[in-house]
Amino acid sequence: MERYALITGASRGIGAALAKELAAKGIHLYLICCASEARLRSLAAELENTYHIKTQVFIGDVGDHDFIATCFEKIGRLDYLVNNAGVSHVGLLQDMTKEEWDSLLATNLSSCFHTCKYAIPLMLAKKEGRIVNVSSVWGNVGASTEVAYAASKGGINAFTRALAKELAPSGIAVNAAAFGAIDTDMNKCFSGEELASLCDEIPMGRMGTCEEAASLIVHILESPAYLTGQVITMDGGWI
Repeated sequence: MERYALITGASRGIGAALAKELAAKGIHLYLICCASEARLRSLAAELENTYHIKTQVFIGDVGDHDFIATCFEKIGRLDYLVNNAGVSHVGLLQDMTKEEWDSLLATNLSSCFHTCKYAIPLMLAKKEGRIVNVSSVWGNVGASTEVAYAASKGGINAFTRALAKELAPSGIAVNAAAFGAIDTDMNKCFSGEELASLCDEIPMGRMGTCEEAASLIVHILESPAYLTGQVITMDGGWI
């Protein structure tokens, strides 16, 4: 039976690694990113040619409700939704502007509302579906100088647990993957010395790879529906 997945933040990092892993399983893909259009279209073409799946690319801001509504006008079936898009902000809260706060919350948290709002009816129609929201260990414990980011991920954790209870009677599972330090472009704001110091704090002695993160998400997507409402942490023993 054909399956369809939607991935936000799909042009690079965890999103791109996940797209490759799902494509290898023969799953058709809807891929969304805000920038890097050329990169995303190249990835989609590669996956179509290699795995003979169908892909559809959407370029726009996941924090924009109208954009997501327009995307779903072209989506007729959906089995899996992965809310992976996210941005970070490092700095003192007192120095953060309202515009920066609003933009981060829109991308990281409001986007989950936007996509779930339109994905749920498609899953209700067949009484099954899987939703995975990408969170962070900072959503579990907070982080100094990353208050807005931690707040957005803490919101995702609460959103996940509550929505899971709402949708469980309909056979739709909702979970979150809370990652520690993953080797993505989000960490390019740190110097080599800072990253080395970070790895010294992690018992495994390194950052996780995008492929490891994608593998966990796939495991969650393929788990029984009885696994729902969970925030599953993968951080190399860090927190």
